[in-house]
Amino acid sequence: MTRKPGDAPLEGGSTGGEEALIAEFWAPLTAGYAGARALKDDAATIAAPPGEELVVTTDALIAGVHFFPDEDAFSVGWKALAVNVSDLLAKAAAPFAYVMNVALPESVTRDWLRGFAQGLGAAQSAFGCRLIGGDTDRTPGPLSVSIAAFGTVPTGSMLPRSSARVGDRVYVTGTIGDAALGLALRRDPAAEARWRCTAEAATYLAGRFSRPQPPIAIVAALRACASAGMDISDGLMKDFGRLCSASSVGGRIEAARVPFSDAARAAIEAGVAPTELMAGGEDYEVLACIPEPRASTFETMAAESGTRVTCIGSIEAAEHGIAAFDSSGAPLHFPRTGWDHFA
Repeated sequence: MTRKPGDAPLEGGSTGGEEALIAEFWAPLTAGYAGARALKDDAATIAAPPGEELVVTTDALIAGVHFFPDEDAFSVGWKALAVNVSDLLAKAAAPFAYVMNVALPESVTRDWLRGFAQGLGAAQSAFGCRLIGGDTDRTPGPLSVSIAAFGTVPTGSMLPRSSARVGDRVYVTGTIGDAALGLALRRDPAAEARWRCTAEAATYLAGRFSRPQPPIAIVAALRACASAGMDISDGLMKDFGRLCSASSVGGRIEAARVPFSDAARAAIEAGVAPTELMAGGEDYEVLACIPEPRASTFETMAAESGTRVTCIGSIEAAEHGIAAFDSSGAPLHFPRTGWDHFA
């Protein structure tokens, strides 16, 4: 966010103040959603299609906490929307709109805002939603972006985390641990050599942290087959524990089945513990519980949608507890199970 020579400031000059900023950077993101009124009003209207209801979620990004202060603006815009869409997808909701509150420090420039808006625009196109309102402020603190996202589901069919049943298979989309490795590389660039990581692999891992790709195409399979679900944002083990606790069940994960990318496997071979990746967080994949009779259908529908899914365990009776096991059947020890802002 460092100002470069020739990069216009946000106040004074040709900017015209807050209204001009909104008209230039935010209003174009509402195109195609009439209820937003091009951000020329104090509120927007939302109408759920007949037979459907709204699902609402909110999440925030803060510079220095959720992204590096020098992260490129496009990635910040992309990630701000992606982390919210991830929650909607895990509820089997189709995203369609969002509101955004953004607090800008004085170091933010017009070039930065332009890149940020482009990142939001690209994420909107990928996830099928539009900006419909929000607020833009100045702050003496770090830059922060707070989004509330809206999705729709057939009435009464939102997928909760509290309805897993004993005997369900446990699936994850995509791969686990890539974002945690990308964050580790950013914090310690020397790890690239220790892990014998190729430049291509390092770029891939960094992208998984800065530009997560929630599996937008999995919604139909979840609606048809899942009994419970949630997104994996704070770590596979932590979020699996949350789901099991909400459902009053136990659960078992087979660590050998957890899907890792080629880049992650190279890091594991170089000494990174798989347990670190299973507790790393920032995956923004979906954790889904599928009743045994629907498992084959779920796998087929996921494949047809182009979404990778992997069965990594099962739901068990509560008295069995929640644990992960290695290939020999021995329980794994986790120094931590995932991220907690207040731990």
